[in-house]
Amino acid sequence: MKRKTLVAAFCASTTMIAFASSAMAAPNADGLYVGIGTGFSSLKNDSDEAGDFISDGVEDFDLDDDDDNVFKGFVGFEFNPYFATELFYADLGRTRLKGSNDASTDLESDAYGISAMGKLPLTSWFTLFAKAGIAKWKTDVDGNLGGLDVDLDDQDGTDPVYGAGAQFNFDPFLVRAEYERYDFDSDYKIDTFTASAGFKF
Repeated sequence: MKRKTLVAAFCASTTMIAFASSAMAAPNADGLYVGIGTGFSSLKNDSDEAGDFISDGVEDFDLDDDDDNVFKGFVGFEFNPYFATELFYADLGRTRLKGSNDASTDLESDAYGISAMGKLPLTSWFTLFAKAGIAKWKTDVDGNLGGLDVDLDDQDGTDPVYGAGAQFNFDPFLVRAEYERYDFDSDYKIDTFTASAGFKF
C-alpha cells in the first residue's frame, strides 16, 4: 500500500506540473541545485546478510525486511547537460531481526557521501540519468534477541552506492524518481526507491 500510494502521488504531481509547464523555456544547463525526497527501502531477503551484526553465533532469528521509509537530501552542481556531481545524506530506514520470546533488534542505517551523475536529456524537460559514488554509512543496533550471551554489534564502513532514474525539469524546479543500491560491505545491501523535488539556482 505504501509503495502504491507513493507511485500514484508522484505520477499525479508530475503530470500536473508537465501540463502547467509545457510552454516554459528550456531549463538551466548548469549551476547549483538542492533537493529533498522520500520513499521506501528494502533489504535483500537473506538472513546471512544480517549475520555480521551477531558476533556470538546464534541462528534462531527471522529477518523482517518489510519496506520502511527513506528520507534524503542532496546538493548538486550541474557542469553541463550531461554531467553533474552530488553530495547527499540519506536516512535508510529500519530492518528488524525477530528473535525468541518476542524479542527483537532494530538495525537503523544512514549514509552520506558523493556521487557522479551521467545524464541523457531526451527533451528540454525530461532527462534520464545514472549515478555512482561512495557512501560513508553506519548501522546502529537497538534491542536484543532474547539471549543473554548474544553480542549485537553496530557496523559502519565506506562502500559504493549506485543507481538510475528520471528527472523532470521545470526551470527552476526539478522533480525526480530514482532507484539506488547501497552496497554495504558487499553483503549488507539496501535498495531504495525515492521521489524528490528540488530547486535550481
